[in-house]
Amino acid sequence: MVKERHSTDQCLCSVEPQNITGVLKFLLLGLSDDPELQPLIFGLFLSMYLLTMLGNLLIILAVSSDSHLHTPMYFFLSILSMADIGFTSTTIPKMILDIQTHSGVISYAGCLIQLSFFILFGCLDSTLLTVMAYDRFVAICYPLHYLVIMNPRLCSLLVLVSFLISLLDSQLHCLLTSQLSFCTNVEIPHFFCDPAQLLKLACNDTSTNNTLTYIFGAIFGGVPLSGIIFSYYKIVSSILKVPSSSGKYKAFVTCGSHLSAVCLFYGTGIGLYISSTASHSPKKGAVASVVYTVVIPMLNPFIYSLRNRDIKRALQRLLNRTA
Repeated sequence: MVKERHSTDQCLCSVEPQNITGVLKFLLLGLSDDPELQPLIFGLFLSMYLLTMLGNLLIILAVSSDSHLHTPMYFFLSILSMADIGFTSTTIPKMILDIQTHSGVISYAGCLIQLSFFILFGCLDSTLLTVMAYDRFVAICYPLHYLVIMNPRLCSLLVLVSFLISLLDSQLHCLLTSQLSFCTNVEIPHFFCDPAQLLKLACNDTSTNNTLTYIFGAIFGGVPLSGIIFSYYKIVSSILKVPSSSGKYKAFVTCGSHLSAVCLFYGTGIGLYISSTASHSPKKGAVASVVYTVVIPMLNPFIYSLRNRDIKRALQRLLNRTA
């Protein structure tokens, strides 16, 4: 039987495409098919995953155990650490297991579940960074009313809304993906069920799905980024009105860690999107996504702890207590 080979909205198929979701399985090809590189990739990703877990857990323990850190800013930071743990745990353990077992098979249901949690925690990172930008805006622009505005009820509400927005985004992507039809023995040139790769591998027309994906990206990615930009516009305007240079420096320092995390998160996200659209190599896209899915969650604890005296003191007290 003649195989059909298409480049955009068609697929590699030796049979008529069917939506046989009950028996359909995918094969994750990973980052490299070179057997000699597998031990190196295994060791590298296991080390990064353990470092990510350790760093974020230490942030959560430090914030929860130290009463001096029971403030809105550190409350949001601990929730961000939880989201980072969830984000990296969605993809890396499966990849490590695949290397160890020499099998990248994932079921259709497992693929949808992985995709859902990947979108959920990725969007939650984005919305939490927006909430933290609002927190810095209130702290700098309305310092005398900060504790009144950022009360525990509002903080909890902001986290709940962030989670619900992220859940809506993930379920919309999951619904779109569930409408796609795939052939049997579909190979995904990635180390996880990347939504963009699934769209490319679908056998039916995906023009509507692509359009909706861009719309969801603009809403769930663009709106939070716009909120961050607006918050920092107000923050910079307020700081420039401070007469003393020491006052300006102190205000900028309080935003430094958050601004670094925002630039890292959105900078790599935008860079990954541009590289994936410009490059026709799925493998290069998979390697580039490592920064987004592994490196950022690993670096966030260092970003917030290395330049933060309160976190350093809390971690020191925590380590002394356990020693």
